[in-house]
Amino acid sequence: MFLKEIFLCLIGLSAGGVIAAGVFAFLVMIGIFPRLIGFTRTNKHILLYETCIILGGILGNIFDIYKFPIGYGGNLVLGIYGISVGVFIGCLVMSLAETLKALPIFSRRIHLGVGLQYIILSIAMGKLLGSLVFFAERFGQ
Repeated sequence: MFLKEIFLCLIGLSAGGVIAAGVFAFLVMIGIFPRLIGFTRTNKHILLYETCIILGGILGNIFDIYKFPIGYGGNLVLGIYGISVGVFIGCLVMSLAETLKALPIFSRRIHLGVGLQYIILSIAMGKLLGSLVFFAERFGQ
């Protein structure tokens, strides 16, 4: 019985690792990591980026499988996590939009010459405000 559980654990972690590798390969192919490295001009820290990406995949698998209680400092940890995930999702969305060339097509269709950045900012602020209202209502429970 114990050997069966170890075998299933090994298969589960291996399958999660393969999925995580596929996701990270997709993120590299659409150019999130190279764009962020180029934007921040931190080319000399590529090994640190690679280590953090690998650790993020491994820890993501472990946290997905095992539910760890947050304990003390929970709201602070959740706040930092939420901001980090929001930044990552924003980078992912913008990379996909640039890859698909959706923004130039959108701006041509609605005949928008100036102000596209304000539309994007308005959408992001609306999502942020909606999230804050949603979580503020449930915060005291």
